[in-house]
This record gives sequence, structure tokens and C-alpha cells, in this order.
Amino acid sequence: MNETKTTTFSNGLIWFGAAVSIAEILTGTLIAPLGFTKGIAAILLGHLIGCVLMYFAGLIGAKTGKSAMETVKISFGWKGSVLFSSLNVMQLVGWTAVMIVSGGASAHSIINLGEEWMWNIIIGALIILWVAVGIKNLSKLNVLAMSALFLLTVILSNIIFKENTMLPVEGTISFGSAVELSAAMPLSWLPLISDYTRNARKPENAALVSTAVYFIVSCWMYIIGMGAAIFTGQSDIAQIMVSAGMGVAGLLIVIFSTVTTTFLDVYSAGVSAESISFKIKEKPAAITVCIIGTVLAVFTPVTQYEGFLYLIGSVFAPMIAVLIVTYFVMKTDSSKKSFSWINLLVWFIGFIIYRLFMQIDTIVGNTLPVMIITALLCIIANKAIGGKENV
Repeated sequence: MNETKTTTFSNGLIWFGAAVSIAEILTGTLIAPLGFTKGIAAILLGHLIGCVLMYFAGLIGAKTGKSAMETVKISFGWKGSVLFSSLNVMQLVGWTAVMIVSGGASAHSIINLGEEWMWNIIIGALIILWVAVGIKNLSKLNVLAMSALFLLTVILSNIIFKENTMLPVEGTISFGSAVELSAAMPLSWLPLISDYTRNARKPENAALVSTAVYFIVSCWMYIIGMGAAIFTGQSDIAQIMVSAGMGVAGLLIVIFSTVTTTFLDVYSAGVSAESISFKIKEKPAAITVCIIGTVLAVFTPVTQYEGFLYLIGSVFAPMIAVLIVTYFVMKTDSSKKSFSWINLLVWFIGFIIYRLFMQIDTIVGNTLPVMIITALLCIIANKAIGGKENV
């Protein structure tokens, strides 16, 4: 793939756009039962855990110049990585559908075109346009779109937080569960970030800035969602914008945020598909994923995604733990092997441990303890029997 090198600034804009999304705001509303002070603490801690991992994932791509799924070959072998590339394409198709449904429902609440699916198709078409333009031609368009989003989200924040009275919020959530929900969003970007840092003029700077921008803005989106539920008693952000008379401005928030976030999903799905087979081309694959996601959004009920977030975490958190240990600690490279059976086994054990930890309520959520356990298992297994592994 021959892409023009991107600046650190443009990478920051990309991840600003990724963080500003209706899905992040809606996830923030789920944390509201915890209360404002504890909720902010959980949001910050969860994002810190997820974004540290996101940084290291992006740094590997930056140092190697490889896409996210190409870096996975370092730990699991060139055939072993196909499993994760395939899982990544599938989760990105799912994310595309979820994002389009969320955006379409919010847009429909603001301006009724007759049927909600009409907005789904409009959003899907705009995402395809973004893909057709391509990353190397998006810089000026991104500056305009992100400037508009920044101003509009400031206005939205002012509308929500001008209220001084905290209202009772129904439901319960533990601190650990709130931490995990907060970590889940940055975790969902682990299999994508290297697709962008590898093309940067200053890759290591881009990895740091991308992660820092995402951390700040994603926390902001979560807090907007949580604040909406606590201070206005309303979890439907679209209705809050309508009540405040934002109208067209609110619609722009919904459309721009959905398109800029989902573009990353479909683009990276194309990159991952290309790593599965050289016969698959990135841009046509990305457009195909967007079409499939749009069809799912129109015909399939995909509004419940909390479980989907946990599934992504259980697959990709152990994967990145193995990759970080392999690259930074063990300093080994299995990319010329067909499979690294040891690392695949460690990943599978990590996946099982994550699912088991979902039944345990720890104050730091599931991701951190599972990552530590998986990393230790990876070091022990590779030191004990790594040299005996057949290539």
C-alpha cells in the first residue's frame, strides 16, 4: 500500500474523530448509576489501562512500519495471524453495523425522514465516500470536520453541565464493571491503531499523540454521556440536543462523529483483509465491509453492544499481551514461522481466563489482571519450552 506519509497532527485528528462518537457517549450513560465522582474515577482508570495498551500496540506498528495484523505475525506466525485478522474483520463488520445503527437512530430522533433505515443508508454512503477519498486526501476535510465537532461538543457539554442538580439514576453498576466498560473502547482499537501509526512521518510521536488525544476525548465523551444521565435524567443524547434547540447542529454532531469513527473501522477491515490474502485489495474490501455493515444495520437488531464490547476485550486483550511481551520483553520474531503454537496456546488460555474473570468483580476490572496473568504465562512458557518449539 503506497500512502503519503501523515503528520503527527493529522494522526491526532484521526483519533479525535475516533473518540467523538455516539457509541462512546451512550456507553458513558451506563456508568451513571455509580455517581458522578466515582464515575469519573472509573472512566479515567479504565481509559488509562486501555490507552496504555493502545499506545504499545501503536508503538509496535510505528517501530516496524507494519499494519496491526502484520505485527501480529511477530507473535503468532504468518499463518497463525490469519485467525486474528479474520476475527478482526468480523468484529469490524459488527462495529460498522453498531455505529451506523446508533448514528441512524440519533439522526432520526433529530430529523424524521420517515424511516430510520433511510439515515442508516445515508450514513453508510458517506462512509463509503470517506473511504473513496482515502486517508492521504482527508487532511483538509478532517480539519474542517474536527473543528466543527469540537465546537459542537463544547456546546453540548455546556447544555448538559449547566444543570446543578443531580437526579437519581436507576440501575446499579460496580466500580470494577465501570472500569471495564471504560477500558473496553480503547481495547476495541488495539487491532487498528498500527494501521495509522505505520504511515506517519514521525511514527513514534504519532503513536503517543494518537493515544493521548484519544484518551482525553474519549474520557470527555464518556463524561458527557454520564453527565447527561445524572444531570438531565435523559440518556438519549439526540433528544437532549433537540430539547436544547440544537437541531441542525445536533444532526451535524451525529453525522460527522459516526462517519469519522466508522471510517476507521471499515478502513482497517480492508487492511486486515489484505493481510489475509494478497489477492484482496484494501479499498474494495473496506467498501464491501461498509456495505455489509449497512445492510446489517438496516435489517438486523444490533442495538445491544455491551456484550459485544466484552467479547472484543476477551479476544484482543490477551492477544496484545502476548504481542507486547514477544516484542518488548522476549525480543523474538515468529513472522517467518507458519505458527507459534506456544503463543497461540497462551492466547487461548488468556481468552478463557478473561471469560472467567467476567464472573469476578475486581476493583480494576478484568483487563488489567488478565493482561498481567497472560504476560507472565507468555514469559514462562517461552522460557521453558520456547526453544524446543518446531517452526
